[in-house]
Amino acid sequence: MLSIQTKMKLINWWPPMLGTGISLKKVSKDMTTFEVIMKLRWYNRNLVGIHYGGSLYSMCDPWYMFILMANLGKGYVVMDKAAAIRYKKPGRGTLKCVFHISKSEIKEIRSEIDMIGKKDYTFTCEVMDEEGEVVTEVDKVVYVRKKDFDFEALEKEKEAGNTKIPG
Repeated sequence: MLSIQTKMKLINWWPPMLGTGISLKKVSKDMTTFEVIMKLRWYNRNLVGIHYGGSLYSMCDPWYMFILMANLGKGYVVMDKAAAIRYKKPGRGTLKCVFHISKSEIKEIRSEIDMIGKKDYTFTCEVMDEEGEVVTEVDKVVYVRKKDFDFEALEKEKEAGNTKIPG
């Protein structure tokens, strides 16, 4: 039977990854850390010879969602919701990005979602060049919801003032 890390590396054959030259290099055993690289190739460079912006965004797209899905489990809905990208300098050569959410942060997210039902979380990643300089920063907004949460009961508690839940 294939490990989850091996199964995740099959994503390298998914057309959006394969077609942009994005490659998942490492996955931690606890599924809290993913390391992704992208080499500069003729098919992922723009007109001025640097990494195409869409490929830089694609490099950062699904990983925080995957970390939360793997660690929260089937009782939660996890979806990418929004992103913002900031280009810091031209991207040349091989670029690398490490995506990480700590076990303690995942525990906090689970506790909060179990209490309030749903929330958006923002994570920031930095795409680095071979010299370790930041090429691009991406803010990813990930929506998390508990599948069987009783939102009506929460509203009744809020109206009655019987809850310490914010909002």
